[in-house]
Amino acid sequence: MILSRGTIDGIAAALAVQGLILRGGFRFASDEAAPAGLSGSPAKSALLVGQAGAAPWPYFQHWLERQPQSIANPLDTWSREVLGAVAQEFGARAVSPSDRPYLPFQQWAMRAEGLKPSPLGILMHPQYGLWHAYRGALLFEEEILLPEPHKAIHLCDTCAEKPCMKSCPVDAYSEQGFAHEACLGHVRGPRGGPCRTGGCLDRNACPYGTDYRYPPEAQAFHMAAFARL
Repeated sequence: MILSRGTIDGIAAALAVQGLILRGGFRFASDEAAPAGLSGSPAKSALLVGQAGAAPWPYFQHWLERQPQSIANPLDTWSREVLGAVAQEFGARAVSPSDRPYLPFQQWAMRAEGLKPSPLGILMHPQYGLWHAYRGALLFEEEILLPEPHKAIHLCDTCAEKPCMKSCPVDAYSEQGFAHEACLGHVRGPRGGPCRTGGCLDRNACPYGTDYRYPPEAQAFHMAAFARL
C-alpha cells in the first residue's frame, strides 16, 4: 500500500493549524533496522515534522497558559500532544527526538532534506539558516512515494569569517566540539545575562536565515531549559 498525495496534504494541513510543517520524508530500506510502526511491525516510511522560524511559538504559548506551572518539558509535551493527534487521525505512530532510546533524528533529517551540520551542530538550512527545528516524526507502515531530496547548498562552506565561532565569551564552540560545562557555567553565571535573555550569541551571529530568527522570548525560553540541565 502506498500513502497517497492527498493523505500527505491532509497531514500538512493538520500540522499547519499549530504552526508546524512537514520537513521531508524517506522510505526505510528493506534491510534496514527500522523502528516499529503503529501495529508493531517495522515502519516502511517516515515523515519528519518541524518548524521554520518561530511559527509554532504563539500556538505553544496559548497551550502553555492552560497548563499547570509545574509541567515538565512543556515544549516536548506540546509537540507530542500535537503529533500524537495527527498520528491518530492518519494512522501513524508519532515519535519524538527526546524519546528513549534515542532515535537517529539528525541522520533522518539529513536524509530527508539533504542538509549538513553547521559548526554549532545545528543543521544549516539554505533558507532558514539555523532558525528551524524538528519536533518529531510520523512513522507509517505504508510506503511513501517521495522524490530524492536535492543536495542543498551548504551555506557554511561559503562563509569565510565564521562569526558563529567567534562570538561566545567562553569559546563554547570550537573545532574540538562543544564545551558543554563552560557554556553552562557562563549562562548560569553573572555574565550570562545576554545569553539568558537573548539566546546563544554564536547562533545569533550567523548571517543566514535572519528573517526566521526566533524572537528574544522564544530564545530565552530555550536557554532557560538548557540552563536547568
